[in-house]
Amino acid sequence: MDQVGAVRDSKIPEVTLVFWLIKIAATTLGETGGDALSMSLNLGYLLSTAIFTVILVTVVAAQIAARRFHPFLYWAVIVATTTTGTTLADFADRSLGIGYVGGSLLLFALLLAALGLWYWRLGSVSIHSVTTPKAEAFYWATIMFSQTLGTALGDFLADTSGLGYEGGALVFGAALAIVVFGYFATRISRTLLFWSAFILTRPLGATVGDLLDKPHADGGFALDRFAASGVLAAAIIAALIFLPQRAGSHPGDGAAE
Repeated sequence: MDQVGAVRDSKIPEVTLVFWLIKIAATTLGETGGDALSMSLNLGYLLSTAIFTVILVTVVAAQIAARRFHPFLYWAVIVATTTTGTTLADFADRSLGIGYVGGSLLLFALLLAALGLWYWRLGSVSIHSVTTPKAEAFYWATIMFSQTLGTALGDFLADTSGLGYEGGALVFGAALAIVVFGYFATRISRTLLFWSAFILTRPLGATVGDLLDKPHADGGFALDRFAASGVLAAAIIAALIFLPQRAGSHPGDGAAE
């Protein structure tokens, strides 16, 4: 619903095709980067999660404290949520022994709880309503759960269903195509479509990341995890330099934050 009032800059980037391409690259980097620490360096899921969590808390605090949109900071938080989500989901699925189904159901419940609490406290889960530190905290908590859920879903479809990494990527790619169709051809809630796409890009990136770095015996390309992560990070940095993003906008009343 249109509102009369000032339009203020957001600390969230404008949602464009470039946004989604960087998001997919960031989620793929999260998979290869998380595996590099937990598997290649043999630090295990729990210690790797602890390390990534420290990084995540640091960059989230910097993002919330920032007064304006900083593209590199914003995407650093996204990458931190994907790396943390990768090792956290692997810990829940494998180390806790609850399996892919149990892990996915648990994380889906946590995601719904985060969205429900956000809506209950602030009245909206739209990214255009992220105008205060409290709303931004809910935003990042929701993203963290969505990234972790995406990892579990990607592993579930690729490993349990027998589709493999390529098949899993195709399924999630097709699901994203349906969301895109819904955006252009229907009047479905844009907020619902945004969060659907945001969640689906994570398992897409997870399956692509697994395809790149898993052994040949498991159906992967067996690429070096650190090299793959470096290439993906360089691609994201290049995109931010040569395809600069603008801050999004949201209806506001011009009141101080």
